[in-house]
Amino acid sequence: MHIETIQITPEILSLIAEIDEFKGAWRALGQLAPETLTSLKRVATIESIGSSTRIEGSKLSDQAISLLLTNLDVQKFTTRDEAEVAGYSEVMTIIFQNYQDIPLTENYIQQLHRMLLQYSTKDNWHSGSYKKTSNHVEAFDQDGKSIGVIFETASPFETPIRMAQLIEWARQCFADKQLHPLLISAIVIVTFLALHPFQDGNGRLSRVLTTYLLLKEGYQYVPYSSLEAVIEQNKEAYYLALRQTQGTLQTETPDWQPWLLFFLSALRQQKQRLENKIAKEQLLMVQLPPLSLQIIALIQSRGSITNSDIVAITNANRNTVKKHLETLVAKQYIQKNGQGKATWYSVILK
Repeated sequence: MHIETIQITPEILSLIAEIDEFKGAWRALGQLAPETLTSLKRVATIESIGSSTRIEGSKLSDQAISLLLTNLDVQKFTTRDEAEVAGYSEVMTIIFQNYQDIPLTENYIQQLHRMLLQYSTKDNWHSGSYKKTSNHVEAFDQDGKSIGVIFETASPFETPIRMAQLIEWARQCFADKQLHPLLISAIVIVTFLALHPFQDGNGRLSRVLTTYLLLKEGYQYVPYSSLEAVIEQNKEAYYLALRQTQGTLQTETPDWQPWLLFFLSALRQQKQRLENKIAKEQLLMVQLPPLSLQIIALIQSRGSITNSDIVAITNANRNTVKKHLETLVAKQYIQKNGQGKATWYSVILK
């Protein structure tokens, strides 16, 4: 894997130290009210699903995804975008709930890929299996026409061999603890994407694997802040860093720096977003009147609520509740959905 070419620069050390400091601080921050943690996780999950699928071409907004996820039991999807969202949502749930019991093996990675594509009927022929035909990364013009291959991935013949080597290397490195787990995770992801082992879904699966690896290594705050949203906001830099490092992987001196710096910087932005959200939650406790705080807590615990529900639960005057709701919406603490009698309120998605 030529990890001897990794240069542990002061910038890399500083990024790792900052991320690990927050990892330790989360033990205290994680004692937030359960409804607050539930709300943070719900918003982050929606952002992650939306961003990760949009990076690959989906057109669904976070609001549309939020509505779709409230009706997942229907399991009838009219578009491929909806099917991809449903699959991503289920894989995220599996990772959050079972990451401790999921070993890092090829078999489990293939199972996660199968789950990711389970609702997309057009992908049934290849889900859960390594690619059978070449899938080099191409660039397309505004009309969707290919303008050429910009990166050659592993061939179908060598994919199983190189995937086995990658997983064995990662397992050994995590066990030996001679390389920081954030660096191991970064190398696994950039190499996985260079191999592009599956016919489709590699980008989405790489971001699922990132969450899995981080949770596995004790970064327990990850479900409460979306790394995918950070990547979407920095998509050009994301692809540039990937290409700069991937273009050197088959040489004797791979240049890991572009990708490592992007990966660690993205993790820093992820934890900063969470710090900001926590600060906002703590500020709410000081600034808002008791009924407003109660309304926010109800929305956080339930995901959504109507004016009538709030009146019934709090026994507050309907007009008083309405004024509190209007103020909370105006200050962007909550989000108003629908109109008239069909109006309901939810946590705000940013």
